[in-house]
Amino acid sequence: MDHETSTGHVTRKAVLRAALAAGIAAPTVLMGVPALARTLTAGEAAPALTPECDDGDDPTPAQTEGPYFKPNSPLRTSLLEAGTAGVRLTVSGYVFGLACRPIAGALLDFWQADTNGAYDSSGFRFRGHQFTDAQGAFKLTTIVPGLYPGRTRHLHVKVQAPGRPVLTSQLYFPGEPRNNTDSIFDPRLLMTVRDAGGAREAAFDFVLNVPQNPGPSPTATATTQPPGGSWAAGTAYRAGDRVTYGGPAYVCLQAHTGQAGWEPPNVPALWRAV
Repeated sequence: MDHETSTGHVTRKAVLRAALAAGIAAPTVLMGVPALARTLTAGEAAPALTPECDDGDDPTPAQTEGPYFKPNSPLRTSLLEAGTAGVRLTVSGYVFGLACRPIAGALLDFWQADTNGAYDSSGFRFRGHQFTDAQGAFKLTTIVPGLYPGRTRHLHVKVQAPGRPVLTSQLYFPGEPRNNTDSIFDPRLLMTVRDAGGAREAAFDFVLNVPQNPGPSPTATATTQPPGGSWAAGTAYRAGDRVTYGGPAYVCLQAHTGQAGWEPPNVPALWRAV
């Protein structure tokens, strides 16, 4: 998950995510024909962390798949069907390797409970898989899953880079009362979630245990808008902070310290116009 370190340093992955969202070119890796996620590859040792990525972006933790996984889910980015009940939820993000470079063609297989906390074991309701695009990005349209006894609210996912082992994990919602009592819950798997006009929008970036050659840090494009406004380099911003720059107003989407080249028009992953 994107985050700012305790020293206020924005991780290399967070910068790259902002650059990708802004449309700044970044190299893609591990292109190939992906296989559907089912089981881990036996006997394959986990590669060591790449030093250039050792900035808090450790591989995404694995978790149990639980009793409700089914292989051969439909290829689709939306799990909504006619008459689907529940609060609409959009989950988006990127899949990175150990050098914080995006992975194109990575498989993501999602499954979840319906709004009543029930899983469909006879069919494929609220089940589906997709692949990351050339920039390593994914987007899932679904609903907020319901609760059932013993668990907090969560999404299940399997993520697999082409030709690599499968990561099985779960994603969680911040502020859920049951997060404190669920023995499986892991705060490292919290999504960033915000309300969006009666729906909810969530973000999460996966880091897979995939070795990569470290690439250069992304270079932000200098703004072409006239200077001026309340935004200032060197200021520590928190999610929800509002600034102006070159006239328009913006709201901060994730905590970071402002730097030259990260002005609001350049990095929509950090700022949204209001």
